[in-house]
Order: sequence, then structure tokens, then C-alpha cells
Amino acid sequence: MFDHWDINDLYKAIMALGAGIVLGLERELKDKAAGLKTISLISLGSALFAIISYNIGQPNNESTRIASYIVSGIGFLGAGVIFRDGVNVSGLTTASVIWLSSAVGMSIGFGLIYLALLFLGISIILIHFGSIINSLFPDYKISRILTICMEKEMSGMRQLLIDKIKPFLDKIEERRIKVKDDKMYIFYDITLKNSRLMEFENLLLAQKEILEFEL
Repeated sequence: MFDHWDINDLYKAIMALGAGIVLGLERELKDKAAGLKTISLISLGSALFAIISYNIGQPNNESTRIASYIVSGIGFLGAGVIFRDGVNVSGLTTASVIWLSSAVGMSIGFGLIYLALLFLGISIILIHFGSIINSLFPDYKISRILTICMEKEMSGMRQLLIDKIKPFLDKIEERRIKVKDDKMYIFYDITLKNSRLMEFENLLLAQKEILEFEL
């Protein structure tokens, strides 16, 4: 027994592909891990799963239960593009776009076209104009990795140095130490107010025991 052809499924496929292209284009232009092809395939695949779930699960009223597994699967894909670099976390926006493209594809697959278009439009505004919105609300605090280089024989001055710079910081946590030849490199995770960054840099420059630093 073969299923019957429904032209609406073709329209859904085209719309899901278009939504994926729109969402993935910005990631592609920024050379992210998940670009245009990946986001488009996720949107298209989610739409297909939704169509299958609707057609198969409708008689038993189980279409939503079947489609719920799409959410779990997309979670694994999103987690794959998130990685931590010191105190910073990268890939969160790309993972969010993956999540959203799947949701839009599912909405199209279930026939909720206007709902999908609404959220697609909102997401385009956030993705393409997010930097402008962020500039209106500058970060109050920033997190950085501070690397300090000292003479190895000056290691006893570490605590004194920390006591000098600690009043400028909201948080300081020593991560690791690397010794090379007669030099010692100390790596710290720090958090400070954005307004005090330049003042903090000048303080580090004034410390004679610091041979070099990276912030």
C-alpha cells in the first residue's frame, strides 16, 4: 500500500528549506561550525519528521509524542557546537540557531505556517541586529583570562601582587602555573567592572615584578 501524494507537503518542504537558508546564512557568513547547509538540513529534516509524525500519529492522537523526540535529538546537535575557551563559552548562538531552525521546521511540518513565519521574522531581527541591540546595553562586568609572567625567583611575591590587584576585581581565581626556563607564567580567571578595565591595566603596568602580562 502506498501513501497518497499531497502537494501541501511539497510546499512545506520548500518553506522549511527557505527558513533554514535564511537562518543559516548569517552563520555561514561568519564561518561558524554549523552553517547554511547544516541549518537548512536541520530545518528540512525537522519538517519531514513533523509531517511523518502528523500523518502516522494522527489516528492515535500520538503525533506530539512522536515529534517530541526531535527536540531530544536537536539537543545533541546543539551541544556539539558549544565549547569553553577559558572563562568564555563559544557556540551558544549557533546552538540557539540550530534549536530555532528545528522549531521553525517542525511548525511548518505541522502546518502552523503563520506561527513559523512570526518566529522566523523575530529571529532574523535578533540575529542580524543583535549587535546593535547589545551596543545599547553595554556589559557591566567582563570576564578575562589574565596571564602574568614573573621571574621564577620572584614567586614569593605572588600573594603580595594578588593583594595589590584584588581590590580592582570582583573575582580572581588561579587556574594553572607554567614554568619555562627562569620565568613563571601564572594564569588567572578574573571578573571586573568594564569601567575599571583601563585603570586595572595601568596598575599591572606599574608593577615592576611583572615582566609581561596578557589580558
